[in-house]
Amino acid sequence: MTVAVQGAARKGGRDREPRPGLVQRLKLSYAKHWYAYAMAAPVVLVLGGLVAYPLGRGVYLTLTDANSLNVGHTVGVNHIPDTFKFVGLQNYSDILFGAGSYDRFWSHFGWTVVWTVLCVALHYGLGLGLAMLLNQKLRGRTAYRLLLIVPWAVPTFVTVFSWRLMLSDGGAVNSLLGALHLPQPGWLEDPLAQKAAAILVNTWCGVPFMMVSLLGGLQSIPAELYEAAEMDGASPWQRFRHVTLPGLRAVSSTVVLLGVIWTFNQFTIIYLLFGVNAPDVQILVTWAYRLGFGQQPRDYAQSAAYGIILLSILIVFTGFYQRWLRRNDQAVL
Repeated sequence: MTVAVQGAARKGGRDREPRPGLVQRLKLSYAKHWYAYAMAAPVVLVLGGLVAYPLGRGVYLTLTDANSLNVGHTVGVNHIPDTFKFVGLQNYSDILFGAGSYDRFWSHFGWTVVWTVLCVALHYGLGLGLAMLLNQKLRGRTAYRLLLIVPWAVPTFVTVFSWRLMLSDGGAVNSLLGALHLPQPGWLEDPLAQKAAAILVNTWCGVPFMMVSLLGGLQSIPAELYEAAEMDGASPWQRFRHVTLPGLRAVSSTVVLLGVIWTFNQFTIIYLLFGVNAPDVQILVTWAYRLGFGQQPRDYAQSAAYGIILLSILIVFTGFYQRWLRRNDQAVL
């Protein structure tokens, strides 16, 4: 029996080939996929220069007390070196837990979350409704599609400045409200009205993307599923719930994630509509810009710390969101 076991062990040892090392695996992979590596190398180099270095520099600044007074700069032929100091995690501690942290971070964080949830919900709800409407056989459907894509096609700064003119005291919006004998809020001055105006303009700019994406998803759902559901006596609501929504699951998960990331970091609309002098409507990304470029002295360290906190929040959200989607998919299966 011992001889048989030893023979089996020797046989197993002969059959089991040694696993190649990491270097050897890399060489084999390169020999097999060298063309893919060659095509990807320029992209990796560009991303390394445009993303990796600024991100690394930003992380380094968050660990210092850098501002516009102690950062090195050149005056004429004289170069003044850096004099900022390493302070560790003090900037993060000051932002999250320091004196006045509620007014400087948590109040803006709360408004940013509300802003993101409301805008993405409106984007998705209105976009889905318009997509379902344009998925029907309508006369002039192509023209409607082109008209509804216009807010997305027009440059954002043109759209925002147009809305800024319409929302001013003597603009078209208040003139229409006055003609209807309705209150005329100060859209660009009153804090609550500012938030409503920001959501309105962002919804106008974001709905077309959702509409186009969901329309593509609707057109990929087989018509046979709707016919079978109708033959089984399903009502329109049941067809929407059990055919349309499951058919849009993949598209919806992607566009909602992109919408959250874009809206959470939506700098352009807030900045162009109100600038940096409207503290009640500032979201985290515009508040970070104000710290770094909209005040004197410019606080580069705190501004960079806000950026890293924003990145961390979105990474955590994306991780939980993907896990939640996987659990739902497993539950469906």
